[in-house]
Amino acid sequence: MHSSTVRPAAVAGLFYPSAIDELRRSVDGMLAKASRDTHGLPPPKAMVAPHAGYIYSGPIAAHCYSLLLAAAGRIERVVLFGPTHRVAVNGIALPDADCFDTPLGRVNVDMEACAQLKSMPQVLVYDPAHTWEHSLEVHLPFLQRTLGSFNLVPLAVGHVDPDHVAAVMEALWGGKETLVVVSSDLSHFHPYHEAQVMDSASVAALVSLGGPLNHEQACGATAINALLKVARHRSMRPRLLDLRNSGDTAGDRARVVGYCSVGFWED
Repeated sequence: MHSSTVRPAAVAGLFYPSAIDELRRSVDGMLAKASRDTHGLPPPKAMVAPHAGYIYSGPIAAHCYSLLLAAAGRIERVVLFGPTHRVAVNGIALPDADCFDTPLGRVNVDMEACAQLKSMPQVLVYDPAHTWEHSLEVHLPFLQRTLGSFNLVPLAVGHVDPDHVAAVMEALWGGKETLVVVSSDLSHFHPYHEAQVMDSASVAALVSLGGPLNHEQACGATAINALLKVARHRSMRPRLLDLRNSGDTAGDRARVVGYCSVGFWED
């Protein structure tokens, strides 16, 4: 048996608590609070959720994740798209790892799905894109607390045509066993009220299956635009679950970052 190649947690203690009990309490607390707003909605097939430090964006992300509590045991695979922040990549990068660690334990990478993607010209294996990247990692504790056990397809999205990302999404779309997550924040570092206007317009495009969004509107715009293309093709129904910014949660209102939680359902 080969030994596992592990991608260790890079931002535990920075973006979210590194102590197991504190992390569990933090995530469960946010999920419980969000569940009061999302009660009665079925689990989505796809979602857009933010990736900042938990004190800033955790409560917003929890609105999507609270819907997954009912899908534990059913959702077996999560296809997770996050933008690259630290290392430039042409294309979509897979890690050279077969599991990701968080303080809550180990998440197995779906090696079969990754092997399937390697034949696509827009997909490459490039570890440096994942080593310090937070846009994927911060979602894992939420997924671990809601789904329990699942396999992960971790995709770091660099400079690439949204149509090429949509092709990857379609290849792994699957059925009720697969969840698609697009990791993205909204506008960055505008004054509070200016950000509210910008982010409301971005979310209006999302929920009307419009777009495309640009990278000023959303750092994960490439994968968002891919999801919008797939959602239009599949006649999906999006719904806004939460829209706030860091000025609403834990930050200064002079320069805020926007966050949204949007679910997408198939008929």
